[in-house]
Amino acid sequence: MWGAWVLALGFFWLARPDDVSLCAGGAVVLAGLLIRGWAAGVLEKNRELAVSGPYAFTRNPLYLGSFVIGAGAVVAGGRPWIGAVFLVFYAWVYREAMAREKGALEARFGPGYSDYRSAVPALLPRLTPYRPPGEACRGATRFSVARYVDNREWEAALGAVAAMGFLALKAMGWQFG
Repeated sequence: MWGAWVLALGFFWLARPDDVSLCAGGAVVLAGLLIRGWAAGVLEKNRELAVSGPYAFTRNPLYLGSFVIGAGAVVAGGRPWIGAVFLVFYAWVYREAMAREKGALEARFGPGYSDYRSAVPALLPRLTPYRPPGEACRGATRFSVARYVDNREWEAALGAVAAMGFLALKAMGWQFG
């Protein structure tokens, strides 16, 4: 999506990171990467309904992780007002994506997804893990590095490292445009 690239370039141009914002934001980015990594490591895309691991707390842990990464980048950038732009962009993009995904999952997994959807919130995690009734419990999947790699989650980690690297270079005085 070209809009994300335009916003990212604008963000890097406007950012004013310092040591404190980089450390604080970096910790938040790391938390987001851990959420996304955990989710990608248990997800069997298009094969079974993911209801274990982070999916037992939120239906969209990948999107939650993306939000946390984005929030961390805003903190690292040292310009809190950019957070408002991020919130609007995130809501616009991910609201549509979650609606599209919900329809596809309803079509693919039917009543199993409907039960899951009624018990697990879309984004903000529930406090206790969801436990599917009866035989649906066999869908519990443990984290797998192979699944993490197959789901190409390393790309999000690489992107986050690159973004934090650009912000660190900017904090050291490098100019980008």
